[in-house]
Amino acid sequence: MARNAAFHPEREPLKNDTSLRLDNRKIHGPVTFLNPTQARYDHATASNVGFNWTSRNNRKGRHALVVKPPGAASAQYTTPPPSNTAKEVLKGIWRMFWYYPIWDVSYLVAVVFTWGSVIWVINAFFAFLPFTNPSTSFPTETLYGGGITAFIGATVFEIGSVLLMLEAVNENRTGCFGWALEEVYEDHLSRVKPDNCTHHHPNKGNLNPTVSTDGTPPGAKSWVWWPSWHELRTHYLHDLGFIACSWQMFGATVFWISGFTALPGIFNHLSPISVLNGVYWVPQVVGGTGFVISGTLFMLETQKHWWQPAFGVLGWHIGFWNLVGGIGFTLCPIFGFGTSYWREYQASCSTFWGSWAFLVGSAIQWYESLDKNPVEKANG
Repeated sequence: MARNAAFHPEREPLKNDTSLRLDNRKIHGPVTFLNPTQARYDHATASNVGFNWTSRNNRKGRHALVVKPPGAASAQYTTPPPSNTAKEVLKGIWRMFWYYPIWDVSYLVAVVFTWGSVIWVINAFFAFLPFTNPSTSFPTETLYGGGITAFIGATVFEIGSVLLMLEAVNENRTGCFGWALEEVYEDHLSRVKPDNCTHHHPNKGNLNPTVSTDGTPPGAKSWVWWPSWHELRTHYLHDLGFIACSWQMFGATVFWISGFTALPGIFNHLSPISVLNGVYWVPQVVGGTGFVISGTLFMLETQKHWWQPAFGVLGWHIGFWNLVGGIGFTLCPIFGFGTSYWREYQASCSTFWGSWAFLVGSAIQWYESLDKNPVEKANG
């Protein structure tokens, strides 16, 4: 049997939850030699309720409830409205303005990348405006404005990538349903509501390694800084999300070199041209390529098949826009190796649209990080 069609016995999610039944026909993964990334569960008593486990949601502390058409079973349960309605989307956007769960590492990842993208957009204006609006330029615009914002932006991306890796290695190992059924009506009908989450995300003390709150076995650490060699070998090196996070970390780390060498006092002393290429442009090519690969893998993680886009999944769109941003950040140095006007123009232009793409992806990720209990209609 292919690895993506069954869970490893040590890593089967929700196996201790007697209220859920795993549908073995609906275990999916886009790559046959990697772990499953999706699974569907039926509820034991609520015939119109299911649960959609995904590796991405598990990292993010999200619990995707699946609402099915009314079945033949006697007991039915009232469920929240689907998350993709206009009203629910507006509520999610409004939540971004007033709710700040700074103890949630997934929220921090999203916010850090959003602010990093904002800084890169500012950097892109410093780089691109001299070409489109020469009258707005000033003598130190590129060296100081562009150089300092590039360093800050690269540093913020590096911080976000570290948090992303911490998020990846602190997934809920046993899975979490995150919903509860409670009786609310005299005629014994019940409703489904968010409850009983065992992810570390809602725990304001989640960095305390002595408290087990994320579904780990009794006595195990609830927060780790790096997995054991056994976990790395048997699980994480086969986990698409972890691999994607690793490429993001690699890309951000190499890219930071070019951010450092962009600083005034360093960049304007990079000569001859071979030195400039080696410590400024080449790290951007390598780092940008890491962003391209990670964005592609994040998209792939949300898909049932490698060839089938998941247009209805927020995580797919996040990966897509990060892929576009990575392409922009890779094309910039490729054009930058030359000094002709058209190459310099295209290098600045690539940074401009690449930065905006990263900002779009990060904003969607911010929205996703606060939508811990999405509700979707069953489609089969």
